[in-house]
Amino acid sequence: MSEVLNVEEIFASKVFTLGKMKERLPKSVYKEVKKVMDQGGELSLAAADVVAKAMKDWAVENGATHYTHWFQPLTGITAEKHDAFVSHPDAEGKMIMEFSGKELIKGEPDASSFPSGGLRATFEARGYTAWDITSPAFLKEDATGVILCIPTAFCSYTGEALDKKTPLLRSMEAVSEQALRIVRLFGNTEATKVVASVGPEQEYFLVDREKYLQREDLIFAGRTLFGAPAPKGQELEDHYFGTIRERIGSYMKDLNVELWKLGVTAKTQHNEVAPAQHELAPIYETANIAVDHNQLVMETMKKVAGRHGMTCLLHEKPFAGVNGSGKHNNWSLGTDNGVNLLDPGETPNENIQFLLVLACIMKAVDTHADLLRQSASDVGNDHRLGANEAPPAIISMFLGEQLEDVVKQLVETGEAAHLIEGGKLETGVSTLPDFEKDATDRNRTSPFAFTGNKFEFRMVGSADSIASPNTTLNAIVAEAFCEAADRLEKAEDFDLAVHDLIKEYMTEHQRIIFNGNGYSDEWVAEAERRGLPNIKSMVEAASTLTTDKAIKLFEKFGIFTKVELESREEIIYETYAKTINIEALTMIDMASKKYIPAVMSYTKSLADTVIAVKEAGADASVQAEALGEVSKYLSEAKAALTKLEKVTAEASAIEEAKAQAFFYKDSVKEVMDELRAPIDALEMIVDKKVWPVPSYGELTFEV
Repeated sequence: MSEVLNVEEIFASKVFTLGKMKERLPKSVYKEVKKVMDQGGELSLAAADVVAKAMKDWAVENGATHYTHWFQPLTGITAEKHDAFVSHPDAEGKMIMEFSGKELIKGEPDASSFPSGGLRATFEARGYTAWDITSPAFLKEDATGVILCIPTAFCSYTGEALDKKTPLLRSMEAVSEQALRIVRLFGNTEATKVVASVGPEQEYFLVDREKYLQREDLIFAGRTLFGAPAPKGQELEDHYFGTIRERIGSYMKDLNVELWKLGVTAKTQHNEVAPAQHELAPIYETANIAVDHNQLVMETMKKVAGRHGMTCLLHEKPFAGVNGSGKHNNWSLGTDNGVNLLDPGETPNENIQFLLVLACIMKAVDTHADLLRQSASDVGNDHRLGANEAPPAIISMFLGEQLEDVVKQLVETGEAAHLIEGGKLETGVSTLPDFEKDATDRNRTSPFAFTGNKFEFRMVGSADSIASPNTTLNAIVAEAFCEAADRLEKAEDFDLAVHDLIKEYMTEHQRIIFNGNGYSDEWVAEAERRGLPNIKSMVEAASTLTTDKAIKLFEKFGIFTKVELESREEIIYETYAKTINIEALTMIDMASKKYIPAVMSYTKSLADTVIAVKEAGADASVQAEALGEVSKYLSEAKAALTKLEKVTAEASAIEEAKAQAFFYKDSVKEVMDELRAPIDALEMIVDKKVWPVPSYGELTFEV
């Protein structure tokens, strides 16, 4: 019988929670910490010293020897430099473990080797990490021991943000300040802030580690660059929500335990659509904590997979021909006195505050559809968006029948006099209950869908940080709230003014609403007719960061400076070019050293067979035909390999980042496809015993 797991006991056992602070800190210091967390400001150095000692004592009691300022540079993953708590030995040679408030609040990692997009020259090395007091410290345990991790922001010596967290925190303050103006207009005087909450669903693949280690493409690129389809894929829809296999179930159990210890509210687990694909979903948390926790989720998924003899693949498209992985970003806004601004209530047509918030979000998403699309851009996501397995690359909003009807009434008449009801669902089975239906179905093809009391931004890639999408969401909605509040605060007749504003915003921005099939060709044509942007790739989206419109938005709320935006555009081009270059070089290496030699050896055996059969006086036409077909594809592969070597060298020689990125997209990727095609065709006809790498079937079904 398995050991009984006490989730309540282990939950957040590795986290320096508010509860642990309350137990260990003097009342006055705890009060000061809580005030800074709730209202902002700086912790006094004296209080920081007390917090640092309590944090260190707790960490050491739990086996920690080192601490690190844990931050999120523009690589998209986390970074850490470990320092021991040890100090100078005392006069008797006894080691003293110390950790000061100064060390807690500020760190000084080398900033020169992280992406900066020109913000930092190579010789300008200094950077600073600053403690994010609102995100709790935690303990990580691995082969290096137990490490106290302190979530921090990361900035350059000259003050520019070099990370994902700093702009996110700025955007959270901006949307809180502007949303507070909206709720004040409706008489809420108790709320002191509005909090952006996020629940990111995480999709992932699991493959056997021994098979993974035989595939250089998975090792270096995170995805298969070659691979013929398995005889069975996802066409029977039998994997989705199917019974979880023992090996996978054991992994999920251990993953949950590790995440619960770290205070991550892992709640839902299931098989996803593609073979070997799964999903984990947490409960909602404050945006910056959700971002930190999602990074921990991805890191922990990989670590736990290793213990089970598997590898976790987070790439958006590890396998061609089956669904890739995304990360649905469920986003909402709520006051600190318990009001969800996206809750329509029982009668949304009469809920004026909700209708104003909805109108502002419509305006925000329509005005900045390009920025929202950019926020979900990464190299792997280019394989998914618009590919009939993920939302299209065109931003639109799904509201459902009930809210769409409310908007239509308001646009046409200025009043929403009636409401579509859900009705009753009758099962037709006497022992099953009938129940009230929701007034709205769901739409899995929509990139930005209203799902009851939140918006689900479905475009985000599975390997990507959710910091950028939430920074952008907070920023664009803050702008819409600000413009609405500017008008309404000056209105002589508030009721009339808010009515007029809701109608105006909904009328001007109704083109962003689409409740139909986002996968259809008709929608692409309709979106073009409406004037909605269709940005098909990461490199095409990059320039949206530095338009006058974007710079005005981000500078207005102090989220990004123009220089910070220009640096991020540059990093996108650099990242894209480097990623495709790695993929191209990996293909060249695999084709040169594995596929072509293996097939050449196979053609020799085929040729020997043809000769032997002919000499025996039998008909060798079948063997000769097989030899001809294999030789034809081999010749095509060799020609494409030579072409890829040439075009990759040309790409590497281009110095300007944008031009280089577009060359990789338009030229190198095309030749990569040319090389893949004949090798995948060869996999279908060459003797399995001589094929040099595990097949799709082995990778996705033998887990």
